[in-house]
Amino acid sequence: MTHDHDLVLRPTAAQTEAALHPPAGRTGGDLVIETLQGLGATTVFGLPGQHALGMFDALRRSSLRYVGLRVENNAGFAADAYGRITGEAAPLLLSTGPGALMSLAALQEAAAGSAPVLAIGSQIPAAGLGGGRHGYLHELRDQQASFRDIVKSVHTARTASQIPSAVADAWRSALTAPHGPVWVEIPQDVLLAETVLPVVTAVDATPEELVPRVELTALAAHLLATAERPAIIAGGGVVRSDATGKLRALAERIDAPVVTTFGGKGAFPWEHPLSLRSWLEDRHTTDFLEDADVLLVVGSGLGELSSNYHTFAPRGRVIQIEADAGKLESNHAGIGIHADARLALSALLETVPERRDPEAPKRVRAVLDRVHERIDAQDRGLEQSLLAAVREALPDDAPHFWDMTILAYWAWSALDARRPNTMHSAQGAGGLGYAFPAALGAAVADPDRPVLAVSGDGGAMYSIAELATARQYDLPVTWLIVDDGGYGILREYMTDAFGEATGTELARPDFVALAGAFGVPALRTTPETLATDLAAALASPGPSVVVLPALLRMFAPTHL
Repeated sequence: MTHDHDLVLRPTAAQTEAALHPPAGRTGGDLVIETLQGLGATTVFGLPGQHALGMFDALRRSSLRYVGLRVENNAGFAADAYGRITGEAAPLLLSTGPGALMSLAALQEAAAGSAPVLAIGSQIPAAGLGGGRHGYLHELRDQQASFRDIVKSVHTARTASQIPSAVADAWRSALTAPHGPVWVEIPQDVLLAETVLPVVTAVDATPEELVPRVELTALAAHLLATAERPAIIAGGGVVRSDATGKLRALAERIDAPVVTTFGGKGAFPWEHPLSLRSWLEDRHTTDFLEDADVLLVVGSGLGELSSNYHTFAPRGRVIQIEADAGKLESNHAGIGIHADARLALSALLETVPERRDPEAPKRVRAVLDRVHERIDAQDRGLEQSLLAAVREALPDDAPHFWDMTILAYWAWSALDARRPNTMHSAQGAGGLGYAFPAALGAAVADPDRPVLAVSGDGGAMYSIAELATARQYDLPVTWLIVDDGGYGILREYMTDAFGEATGTELARPDFVALAGAFGVPALRTTPETLATDLAAALASPGPSVVVLPALLRMFAPTHL
């Protein structure tokens, strides 16, 4: 009897000939690049270093597009955004020691935001591994240890033959729900050594689907169908699994109000009658969710920001659908369904009957009215007008990336993302410097759409070097820098807590002149002209910078 797998394993005559006579001059670095091509990669990000040169030399013998940034952390942010926009694993090539370590903050954000980043780093020569102090350049006693607590998985190759499997296993891990960053490391001498191994061709690293357990979705469907006041919290997992349509279908079938987390922006239509929008940092929203007798949480762990700083205390039954098993019931007890959001919502739609509640839209509108009354009473007209100007200037399908700055904090709650998978921020790990290099990565993924980055002046200084990258690759990214002369959000936090701020005031450059020195068009705008100036910049080809001098304030918190 002949089985299908026997046919797959039997090489053709051409494959046999190619295996017997591989091209001369190939190295371990070629095996890395060939494996990436075999997996379907088309673009890699990174920054060369002495130990990693074997990989970079192999790039010139490949069809892969290389996008080099000026700082490894920024290269990681660019790969993060590329992975979020495309849903593909984004290769990130790094060198040993300092080069590798410079990527850690970016990989932490990728982990928090479930972005599939495939980081491949070099190592000192294999003879020096094991923790001894041999004095090699870039030597660390245990380089993997620096990554192990951040990434999903760590993979090593100590010989040429191990490289394809290590890279393929890492690829599969990065794209298995929940997506996330992974780490591969290969010694310098293995990358440089010539190899007689055949050229790597097609590689199968298809991730397994995370299917929900039937008895759990049956129970969830029953609870939702018989609930008196059901509600839904939709997180980033809904967007990443492309489940926004299924979420809307379920909400409409059972008339359940929906609030989206900051990571789930765009998961549910902003103007829908059942949309509570994203006002999670508001006690009116918190009270409404606490009053739900059945609360469905999809693709969220209900962490600090999604729970109004852990003041949220649900009184009803909680059903949590989450691909990350570690997040199930980590903050609130309930029925934990370990599954991909799309597959779990599909299962619910197959079983849950219609449930009509004509009062639900009225209750949603009442909550939103109370939220807006609270905000309008705080004299924050400038902040609201600036957010409206950004929304007016930004095309509906344009990706936008936000740094940890006051205008971004407003956007989390108050901005209509319009489309799923367009609004992204550093709210996962909360580090500075994310917006501009991430926007560059998104522009690499889709150069036919303009991309917006929003930073404060403090966060912008983390990424100034990447103006050279934007110019070199002529990427259509407009960078809005809100210049308030310091770390504005920290200034506000410290002033509120201690009466005055320390270490928050910053000397900064003339951003318009500095952008011009990189050959990037730039202008200084005002609150009154922001919408017009920003729209013009976004409509122009290539990179641009818009600087807005403005001192912004946050809306009052409700969790204190």
